Amino acid sequence: MLKEILKQIANRGYFVLTSHVRPDGDAVGSALACSEILRRMGKKAEVVLRDGVPRVYQRLPFAGRVMQAEAINAQYDAAILLECDSIQRTRLRGLEGRFLINIDHHRTARPFADLNWIDPRAAATGEMIYCLARAAEVKISPEIATCLYTAVLTDTGAFMFESTSEHTFELARELVLAGANPARCARQVYFGHSTAKLRLLGAALSALERDGSLAWMPITQAQMERAGAKEEDCEGLVNYALSIGDVEVAVFFRELPDGRFRVSLRSKGGLDVSEIAAEFGGGGHRCASGCAVDGPLEAATARVLGRVRCRVTPSP
Repeated sequence: MLKEILKQIANRGYFVLTSHVRPDGDAVGSALACSEILRRMGKKAEVVLRDGVPRVYQRLPFAGRVMQAEAINAQYDAAILLECDSIQRTRLRGLEGRFLINIDHHRTARPFADLNWIDPRAAATGEMIYCLARAAEVKISPEIATCLYTAVLTDTGAFMFESTSEHTFELARELVLAGANPARCARQVYFGHSTAKLRLLGAALSALERDGSLAWMPITQAQMERAGAKEEDCEGLVNYALSIGDVEVAVFFRELPDGRFRVSLRSKGGLDVSEIAAEFGGGGHRCASGCAVDGPLEAATARVLGRVRCRVTPSP
């Protein structure tokens, strides 16, 4: 499939790259790196993200080139969608009818495009973009390496998720040798929070609940507004519940303006939370997945936690 993707890239000159709404480090880092790789192949490439680049990733190389828009209007020869399971996940209008290339590493990925390169063995989509660069014989510059290192760092949970293997560290080593600064990458991601996010964390922790090896936290729309928080400020809050020593599964419920709840599920490896997310129309990884469910909060927690409890082994 990689050979076919390179063939199609060679036959086209103008590309748009995008990813899912509320882009994470893998989505942003992979898109930025891939766009620069295409430019070094002599192509014209632009990155368009429905929600733009989150604060913690705005200092990545090439981030200033990203366009925030609701629709694709230019006459692109092809669109490359990174870690999306459908066109709808991008929330961008205008992708329909274009030649689509889908690059994804999620186990729940779906082959919706004209070309579908799906590799669940990859620790991050960034790892696949690294392979694309090598296959295209494009030199990994320090800037590309920084974007890809950030992609791998964040999508492995700072090398804590089950997807991390010796190959992940081999890739990290190659990226550091190419010029990525691991300490700087980590500081920008993990020490770049807003005041609003910490206020939101306080509200979430104050509402934390436990049931054996299961923990969960909710955040309401009213709390979001009082904290002056943005959607991106919710990123990673669920991990604080998972950090409790005897907790194996953590769930974060974030109320949306329309009354539904966005649900983040995290596991230490004993439970495949992507299976639970898939039951509610979502997806992701074994240890990190998400979905959305209808409210109110009591109904949302009952539905999701009920499915988790069916699979979690009770604590002794």
